[in-house]
Amino acid sequence: MTNKKDKGRNKSHEVLNTNISRRAVFKGLAAVPFLGLFTIEYWKNKTLDKAKNTIVQLDLGLTSNAPTILPRTSIGSSEKLIRIGIIGVGSRGVALLKAAGFMDKGDFDKLLFDAKNENHSAKSKLETYYNQQLLNVQVVGICDVFDERAAEGIKIVANGIQPNGEPAVNEKVKRYLKYQDLLASSDIDAVIIATPDFHHAQMTIDAVNAGKHVYCEKAMTMNEDELHRVYGAVNKSGVVFQLGHQNSKNETFKKAKEIIEKNVLGKVTLVETTTNRNTKSGAWIRHLDSNGKLKSGSADSIDWKQWLGNTKKIPFDIERYYGWARWFAYDTGLAGQLFSHEVDALNQIMGFGIPKSVISSGGIYFHKEDRDMPDTFQSVLEFPDRQFTMLYSASLANSRSRGRVFMGHDASMIVGNNLEIIANSDSTQYKNKIKSGLIDVDKPFYTYPSNTVIDVDGVTSATEQYYAERGLIDTKVQGQSMDITHLHLKEWIDVIRNGGTTGCNIEKAFDDTVAVLMVHKSYVENRKVEWDPIRRTIV
Repeated sequence: MTNKKDKGRNKSHEVLNTNISRRAVFKGLAAVPFLGLFTIEYWKNKTLDKAKNTIVQLDLGLTSNAPTILPRTSIGSSEKLIRIGIIGVGSRGVALLKAAGFMDKGDFDKLLFDAKNENHSAKSKLETYYNQQLLNVQVVGICDVFDERAAEGIKIVANGIQPNGEPAVNEKVKRYLKYQDLLASSDIDAVIIATPDFHHAQMTIDAVNAGKHVYCEKAMTMNEDELHRVYGAVNKSGVVFQLGHQNSKNETFKKAKEIIEKNVLGKVTLVETTTNRNTKSGAWIRHLDSNGKLKSGSADSIDWKQWLGNTKKIPFDIERYYGWARWFAYDTGLAGQLFSHEVDALNQIMGFGIPKSVISSGGIYFHKEDRDMPDTFQSVLEFPDRQFTMLYSASLANSRSRGRVFMGHDASMIVGNNLEIIANSDSTQYKNKIKSGLIDVDKPFYTYPSNTVIDVDGVTSATEQYYAERGLIDTKVQGQSMDITHLHLKEWIDVIRNGGTTGCNIEKAFDDTVAVLMVHKSYVENRKVEWDPIRRTIV
């Protein structure tokens, strides 16, 4: 039997245990003449580096512990069934079906086969899918203007594979030719909108007026008029709304918010965030397959009139169907497609709200095919009340990876799929730690998660690799890989059932969308724009 004295002796050997007062540890080690005691070679020892980092982290009140999520016992919940209709089942719609718990059987079987043959990428993706919780939802309505995509969506929800490995059995799924008919169905409780951006606003308003809960992909609106109409409709409806900014579920961003709140970086005055892609697909030239042939789809299989909606009536164009984001008639370009992810991430971390002013510039310098979207783009967003500037730049003709950087007086924080903090050599807060050798200004003194490595082999395209590096696909939750779209969708379902507030509700969606529209408007009108908080309009 171990006595109290033995227990105390054992505990004293746990030098870096978080139960020890971080103040006591730091005071003790700070008194040791580090530079005179150890050789240069020993300083390079990784174990000592880790020990130093741990001491600094304890002193700052930081840990590498991941936040918790609902326990695994909630899987298979007997909560009330939610009946869902999905409008738009292209690539993003299929990803949302997977996040809801319906994976195409062919895709699942291929992952299973590859995993059994020791393919690391397949194992990782399969594990992430198995980690999803069963949401107790049933997709009963599918709507898409393209016959082929509608048929694919029905096949997935009727015969796909669920996260528990069991086949989905759903004989009630129905295809709707028009989204209005889907919204009119009393068999549907909630809708997922995954159409091209220029349909989002009207579909959201119509869904809300029909009493359906709404999960809408970004960008929410094309202009201010739509923004105010969507905001008003959702606010007075009582339905649960979630904008598809799924990276709000990335645990790394939550840790970054904690770091900002604890003033670890000192006063932040500059935030730089970027987008680089260097493929035809990454520049939305998507109507050709990998062999250079036209993808499927024709005027006979696509309801072109319905697809065009209220935009200018033009003859069927397969290039516009697949690459619609390149034209401002259908989208806000880089502002809505990629900057929207950045403004959402930064708003989560710093809560900056709406910028006071924005100026954007750029041009079509590389991709010379028909398009409005620039391939080189930059914006400067000013927040004088918060006393900082946000810089955004993008290139669709260069693949250099550049992260989100928060620049403070004492340290800089780089945030993507993981997080690193590097001290400034002339920091005030860390002056003594740098002098004593506890902090090396050439190395991160804090990383989160501590063992995160981007699995480049685990992604199937340059575009997917881009999203993975920026933390837009998976996150680690208590050591388990989780699909953040699943977590975002799950939150929406949970709020529908139990009440509460979604992470990207209409208030947050409004602020994010104003910033997107300011960035776009400045570029299109070639001028500086400002936000009038009294009239709630861009001037």
